[in-house]
Amino acid sequence: MISDNKLGYFEDLLVGVNPEVREILEFLRGLVIQLHSDTVEVPRIGERSVAYGYGVKKMSETYTYLMPQKDYVNLGFYHGASLSDPNGLLEGTGKALRHVKIRSLEVARSTETKTLIQEAMKERKNSLNL
Repeated sequence: MISDNKLGYFEDLLVGVNPEVREILEFLRGLVIQLHSDTVEVPRIGERSVAYGYGVKKMSETYTYLMPQKDYVNLGFYHGASLSDPNGLLEGTGKALRHVKIRSLEVARSTETKTLIQEAMKERKNSLNL
């Protein structure tokens, strides 16, 4: 489900993004939607990101975000510090936020990437008692 929050559209996020990064971004979006078909998508064009979750509230209801950079996509997790990360992919030192720099379609398609998204979904679902 695409949120009608007047913050923009996913396509707005693609403006000026290089083709390789665009391909990664679109793949990751599709993966999230495949894993959670009724995810709430919240494009935040002012932040150059798009969030996915069980509702529109950024820090409480969403579990992941995508943020295109010049040469990669940040696959971020709002509560990433609580995720298991046996492969050491997560970066960041904040209280809760963590991210993975996805630099190739190969990494985007990896089992490890999919598992992190699934764990983030489960963490939020449990936290929200859904």
